[in-house]
Amino acid sequence: MLSLQSSFMKLLIHITACLAIAGGPAIGQEVNQKQALPNILLILADDLGYGDVSCYNKKAKVNTPRMDQLAAEGMRFTDAHSPATVCTPTRYSVMTGRMAFRTGKFGVFTGVGGPCMIEKERLTLPELLKGQGYHTAMFGKWHIGLSFFDKDGKRIREGGVEGVRRIDYSRAIPDAPIHHGFDEFFGTACCPTTDWLYAFIDGDRIPVPPTKLVERDAYPNNVYTRDFRQGLIAADFDIAEIDNQFLEKSLDYLDRHAQRDDGKPFFLLHSTQAVHLPSIPAAEYRGKSRAGPHGDFILQMDGIVGKLMAKLDEHDLASNTLLILTSDNGPEVPTVVNMRNDYEHDGARPWRGMKRDQWEGGHRVPLLMRWPEGIMAGSVSKQTVSLTDIMATCAALTEAKLPNDAAQDSYNILPVLKGIERNEPIRPYTLQQTWSKHFSIRVGQWKYLDHQGSGGNNYRRKSQFLEGLEKYIIEDTAPDAAGQLYNLAEDPGETTNLYFKHPEKVKEMKALLDQSLASGRSAPLRQ
Repeated sequence: MLSLQSSFMKLLIHITACLAIAGGPAIGQEVNQKQALPNILLILADDLGYGDVSCYNKKAKVNTPRMDQLAAEGMRFTDAHSPATVCTPTRYSVMTGRMAFRTGKFGVFTGVGGPCMIEKERLTLPELLKGQGYHTAMFGKWHIGLSFFDKDGKRIREGGVEGVRRIDYSRAIPDAPIHHGFDEFFGTACCPTTDWLYAFIDGDRIPVPPTKLVERDAYPNNVYTRDFRQGLIAADFDIAEIDNQFLEKSLDYLDRHAQRDDGKPFFLLHSTQAVHLPSIPAAEYRGKSRAGPHGDFILQMDGIVGKLMAKLDEHDLASNTLLILTSDNGPEVPTVVNMRNDYEHDGARPWRGMKRDQWEGGHRVPLLMRWPEGIMAGSVSKQTVSLTDIMATCAALTEAKLPNDAAQDSYNILPVLKGIERNEPIRPYTLQQTWSKHFSIRVGQWKYLDHQGSGGNNYRRKSQFLEGLEKYIIEDTAPDAAGQLYNLAEDPGETTNLYFKHPEKVKEMKALLDQSLASGRSAPLRQ
């Protein structure tokens, strides 16, 4: 009996050795199907405009070689859209595949604003991927709402610096990102460098509480740094180095992932401060762009992308990593106006409008994807896509099944990534929302805005943030119309309102919009 066992073991060792030589999986070696799944790295920039990236804008005054490299090695989308024209609702939609207006909330959070917009039982992108065996992590700006409590255990509802003063830092944040699918989180509640709360969250706690008012005079004072709230700041919080601190966390995470031997892929969301106001770039980028502080900040954003790409290369992770770069909305008003005036750089080029506006400049965003094992290098897609589509695409990529009560506005664009020819658009229509409860709908070349004006910025009102907008007013060619209709194929600048010229198209698109608003979804039911 022992002889038979010994002979069998010898045969087993021999087979194992042969399989190893042949490059196949050795017997006794863990064969994990998840090893074949790609890693996913999503870089979500803040207020990075379509015209801020030089592969989208040949007239850009800031060269972005790393983002251009990403486009050259992957796919560049020319008709990609954020689901909202400001950050909070877009970020909710990226995390859930669902339009944020369906929650009944439209605005953005500041300070201790909350609770989290993501409902407790709602499936999120990181939860979906965790279910497929992924390690998940997020570093950077959250901005989807959090719950903070005072010493009596009551949720703080008071805004501004007084709300921050009431925080009991011994209490956990119950709706932090680690309670919505992320294994790790290090970042900020809202906009990192223009908020009432200048402090880092590690997991679901703030380890170093803010203790003093931020010293506004310690930082540059120019037209690119006006968006600066005088909140409470922690001792370890350096406004000029925020993006470097986020980057260090992501680079360390990739180092740690390379040392793991469990065969599991990762999902990493790197959410930057760049290029949101105030434009205070890190020391290594100051004066390097020759396009002022905001130009330097764009250069830093490009540097962040380059360093993450280099880290993937260092650990031989690039070939099987889906790397996604995009922005939460169009470029901010003061940066667009002042960069046009000071440096002839147009972050919204070639579109009308900017952040908050329903016109294309407010929500048509750069979207670059690279996956050497699945995307043909140098490809360009003209498909109309939304950032809500990331969730359904990741589900298809990982063979996860999405229930019908999740990702209701998400379409799978994996066929586009793989270069599969389609005779029809993947999306029959696309929705956008503003923070002022206005909507638009896009069907092919037609775009219908269910309101007058921009839906966001008031181009006739002057303030420290909106100064100089009046020069960009384009008078409505149908001023008495209740809405706006544009043919983007013939009028990409949205200069001629066809509302009265094509009443049947207005009726058709408004009916489709109303139906989508009422039905609770824009994506079809899944089997």
